[in-house]
Amino acid sequence: MTKPDLSLEFFPPRDLAAQERLVRTAKQLLAVHPRYVSVTFGAGGSTREGTARTVGTFRNFGCDAAPHLSCVGSSRDDLRQILQSYREQGVRRVVALRGDLPSGMGPEAGELRYAAELVAFIREETGDAFHIEVAAYPEMHPQAAGPGEDLAHFAAKVRAGADGAITQYFFNADAYFDFVDRARAAGVDVPIIPGIMPITNNSQLSRFSAMCGAEIPRWIKLRLNEYGDDRASIKAFGTEVITDMCRRLLDAGVPGLHFYTLNQADPVLDIWRGLGLEN
Repeated sequence: MTKPDLSLEFFPPRDLAAQERLVRTAKQLLAVHPRYVSVTFGAGGSTREGTARTVGTFRNFGCDAAPHLSCVGSSRDDLRQILQSYREQGVRRVVALRGDLPSGMGPEAGELRYAAELVAFIREETGDAFHIEVAAYPEMHPQAAGPGEDLAHFAAKVRAGADGAITQYFFNADAYFDFVDRARAAGVDVPIIPGIMPITNNSQLSRFSAMCGAEIPRWIKLRLNEYGDDRASIKAFGTEVITDMCRRLLDAGVPGLHFYTLNQADPVLDIWRGLGLEN
């Protein structure tokens, strides 16, 4: 198997202990030579400083790091300052998102309301200084009225200047293949990287999936429920399921894999080894 491009997502640590764990995790995962890592941006910019610090941590390790950038709750001046700061640090890749609304914040918060507007703003302000990734939703964004509208929003982000896309995670490869086919038919030609979520915790996975609209197939739910609190069995089963799906994606020629690490190394490394790509 040809070794694919690997990228990894991390979130900013909340305290010193979490920072130390992140450094240990980073050292383990950087050994597999990811093309870049991305760092999340909290709702309404709540982790703005933490995101910048974490980007700096990875850059100090010699790794290309892409901060997430959200327009929710931010003015154009805020965004302009953030972009300038990242340019001065040598950051050359960002992930542009609408972002989540903090509790109590209305949908009108911020001067830009949609990710396509954010992408256009970045291009207007910085030209080609940044490689811009955006989000894609093979199973539809949970707030979209329908698959057609959701695809139109995605295409608008690409027309605004996005260079590539990372999908929300999924557990049905056919959903990804169908989305890519429809995107190509709509004239979208940028790389669409499948987002991969390791399965390690049943309740956590159910909670995340309910929020983001990712469907957990019934057969997977039943197996996970059967294991109860047996975390070792959940992890072994999850590794097998995700490894098999990644193998199918790679066999179909996907342009890479983007892992949502949740700041944990072992689940990603287990899948990577299962694919025979650890060396």
